[in-house]
Amino acid sequence: MNSSAVPTERLKISAVILAGGRARRMGGADKGLVLLNDRPLIAWVLKRIAPQVDELFISANRNLDQYRLFGYPVLPDASPDLQGPLAGLLRAMTEAAHPLVLSVPCDTPFLPDDLVGRLTGALEESGADIAIPVCGGQVHRAVCLCRCSLLPGLENFLAQGGRRVGEWQSMLKSVEVPFDDERSFLNLNTADELAASGSEQALFTIASSPVCGRGLR
Repeated sequence: MNSSAVPTERLKISAVILAGGRARRMGGADKGLVLLNDRPLIAWVLKRIAPQVDELFISANRNLDQYRLFGYPVLPDASPDLQGPLAGLLRAMTEAAHPLVLSVPCDTPFLPDDLVGRLTGALEESGADIAIPVCGGQVHRAVCLCRCSLLPGLENFLAQGGRRVGEWQSMLKSVEVPFDDERSFLNLNTADELAASGSEQALFTIASSPVCGRGLR
């Protein structure tokens, strides 16, 4: 009698949305709370990412109470000197309950619904440390899925003054995962890009109250 194959259990995944930067190209505004079509940018990202993961954090260093209203744990950087997106990823790794952590910036509102599934599949098949999406010939390093076992190395990289995401990723075994829709990875860095991406109602302003919460699921 042939025995049935036991299905492999899906690895659970934590995620962090990075909203802790200075947003210099956005005039210093708190980018996650800037409105796109009357909704904070981070609300768009939450709606895309929350259904795909098992645990979710928000990395932020200002307006913490506003971010908490979205219904997820808010993690300030461990260091007060704002070491960049890798510091937000490091903090999420220290808090994550699961072996894989997805990192996405708060200014990518159109991320694909199958982002996590495709990155996870490529990571597991290749045995890589980190999976990074590629679309239209461009590597989107700000979006990545990595193993929590990278925590000590990332901590050491930051302690030695490293800051650049690409430099850290170049030290790892990585797999690039192709995607087709370039708009999915559109990164809104300026007020002009924000306005052009949505409609005439895209406002360069700060949200006074979140238009979401866990109801986004």
